[in-house]
Amino acid sequence: MSVLDFLISPAEACARSGPNDKIVLSSRVRLARNLRTVPFPTHAKKADRVRAYETLVPAVRSLAMMGDDAFADSMEKLTALEKQVLVERHLISREHAAKGAGSGLVLNREESLSVMVNEEDHLRMQSLRPGMQLRQSWLALDAVDSALQEQVEFAFTPQYGYLTACPTNLGTGIRVSAMLHLPGLVLGEQINQIIQAVNKLGLAVRGLYGEGTEALGNIFQVSNQMTLGEAESDIVERLDKVLKQIIENEENARIGLLEKKPKVLFNHIGRAFGVLSNAHTISSKETMNLLSLLRLGVDLGMLPASRKGLVDELFLVSQPAHLQLAHPAKEKLGADERDLFRADQLRTRLAALEKPDHTKVVLPPAKA
Repeated sequence: MSVLDFLISPAEACARSGPNDKIVLSSRVRLARNLRTVPFPTHAKKADRVRAYETLVPAVRSLAMMGDDAFADSMEKLTALEKQVLVERHLISREHAAKGAGSGLVLNREESLSVMVNEEDHLRMQSLRPGMQLRQSWLALDAVDSALQEQVEFAFTPQYGYLTACPTNLGTGIRVSAMLHLPGLVLGEQINQIIQAVNKLGLAVRGLYGEGTEALGNIFQVSNQMTLGEAESDIVERLDKVLKQIIENEENARIGLLEKKPKVLFNHIGRAFGVLSNAHTISSKETMNLLSLLRLGVDLGMLPASRKGLVDELFLVSQPAHLQLAHPAKEKLGADERDLFRADQLRTRLAALEKPDHTKVVLPPAKA
């Protein structure tokens, strides 16, 4: 079965909901692990990588939490388009998309558990859930980790903990992160203060696709940087507390904009709707930034709450690989052709959408 046939539809994926999902788009916990007796992927020969693959893929696939119908395959068997679709859905990293022989993927049916084999480490396991669900993501992944340790022996020392290819992952090997939609803080010109404060707490703030990427659509990833000398549960709790503060700041920023600059805010949202529903060519970057404003309009009540799923779906299907997948002729699209087709898709999907109505905005109470 092709991975594209296995994946759930964009509409179904974007219909999922979770706590605080107006601001927290998703929660993710990732663990890095390596086999004790095989060289790490960064220093391994092809035969070693294949040996690790042949050991780990059957072990992961056999886990009860992966289900009876998990997808598993080698990266060399996936096409470039399939890999890019997986990147756009945050199911694999950009680095893993470049891998070939000896690297692989195991994915459960719900797409809540994704395991990369021979990325930077032998295993990069992640649990991904909608909204603010860090604890639930950690518990799910901890169960996977514990079950695997009954089958294979990981590289571990009492002094340093789990050994990893990159020293920044040494110890617990855990990365806890959340994807946040923060248009209020961006429009209110408070985002730099928040980023600086978060950095001082030992956390990292990155763009949509992680390290070195831009925060398109006012979407930011916040994650821990330290993995050594702190228990996994403590790292999860610490990030959970910081995220609650960011959520509160974003909510108050939105209220501040409604109180002090309502016309400016309504203008941003109205113009975003106008461009998206009438453009005949539009770039990916502009689309993401305008859809961010449209999603803010949904959150504020200017558009029905039932439209959130549609806006979130447009975030996904407007990206290059998903556009290529939807193109009827299937020939490889150039950048200009993608911009034309993206605009066609947006006009079609937004044709029946109500215009944003600023009179329906209800000002929520500010939080102290």
